[in-house]
Amino acid sequence: MSLPASVVLAAALPILFLHVDYQPGFTVHTGAASEHVALSDLVLVAVAVTALVAGLRHGFAPLRAGKPIWIAGGIFLVDVAAASVYPRLWASGYETSVHAVTAAKFAEYAALALAVPLLVRSRRDVEIVAVALVAWSCLATVVGLAQILGADILEAWAAGRRQPSFLGHHDFAALSGAALAVCLIGIALRPVWRPRTVLLAAAGAAGLVGIVLSASVADAIGLAAGAVVLALGARLRGWLDARRALAIAGITAVALGGVFVMRAGQINDFLRFVGIGRASAQNGVQSYVQRTLLVYIGWRIFEDNPIGGAGWQASSEHRVYAPYLPAAHREFPGTPAQAFPSPQHPWGVQNAFVQAMSDLGIVGLLCFLGLILTGLAVGARAALRAPPAPAVLAFFSLVTLVVVCGVLSALGLVAGIPTDALLWLSLGFCVLAAGGRKLVDAG
Repeated sequence: MSLPASVVLAAALPILFLHVDYQPGFTVHTGAASEHVALSDLVLVAVAVTALVAGLRHGFAPLRAGKPIWIAGGIFLVDVAAASVYPRLWASGYETSVHAVTAAKFAEYAALALAVPLLVRSRRDVEIVAVALVAWSCLATVVGLAQILGADILEAWAAGRRQPSFLGHHDFAALSGAALAVCLIGIALRPVWRPRTVLLAAAGAAGLVGIVLSASVADAIGLAAGAVVLALGARLRGWLDARRALAIAGITAVALGGVFVMRAGQINDFLRFVGIGRASAQNGVQSYVQRTLLVYIGWRIFEDNPIGGAGWQASSEHRVYAPYLPAAHREFPGTPAQAFPSPQHPWGVQNAFVQAMSDLGIVGLLCFLGLILTGLAVGARAALRAPPAPAVLAFFSLVTLVVVCGVLSALGLVAGIPTDALLWLSLGFCVLAAGGRKLVDAG
């Protein structure tokens, strides 16, 4: 008996949700540029090839339902590609050869959106991928628990503080949010979806604890918004009663509360910075003050480059952000010098939506938002109108997309990170749900 093609996608998840520093790889030199090829890049090639073979064998019909997403995604990626070239027309210092490589690396993750509907064609395939996702989240949470208890492994932070597991804080939060989404959907949609109890329990425990350990406020807020979307949609379908709604609210509240407890010090520092509470001298870099500072610089870059932006990834270049540093020092007096971007610490904008404005201009922002909103629209239509089985997938895609949006508000547009993988996987599940009648027949 041959293994289903979905096994390739499931096997890829552990590599895609692993920090690049822990992956083997090699460097390819191409003229003035060089690119590090990590194991995740090779895994993406394997997934893409397997999806192509599956399409040739069984047809590409599952892709038809995703036409709006393919159009929106194509427009956005073309804009990214163009923005890695056209700044050379007016900025001789823009390193096109370097940024074109990162633009290609950013675009390669879009193959995941195409792969999902081609590789996941039955309910069995869905279960295989779900089990892989939850199992990897469990392992990530176990590592995070070891780190917070004092295990000095994988660049752990001090015992008792938020931890990165083997992904990095925000990517750890994104993976945990996706796992917890499985649990919340299992609770909300129990009348039409009854997965194994062990799967829901593992997803709930790993996701909830992982969110608290990673302590990403952006992820927690995204999860809360996703839970609201899930509850409203399930209620409209008549699948959610008051008892299960309270359970979802309780789990979400615990996640939010845990994150805010873990970040209480930083939150208090930021509130004092904005004038709420007694002011105090800043000791070291304060996370939310620095993020506000970086967003300010990104906004100033956008003001001077409103149409097409300064260029893909240009906001991390010293020649681009340096003119705004004096004004930033005036706007954020008393902030430690290391909080400001420098050649040693470029930092970046660390907000994907503001970075889309600074790097790609208003055109790029509209393209980026267009992709996300198109995915949400396709997913919402399937969640509210599709038969039960594909509707479950639609709700998963909606919740994870909202979680990703939350995480991206604390991350930049970075090529080759786990959150990018989750973005395109979520869009792929939107397409799968939209054409889900075939999934029901294959189950």
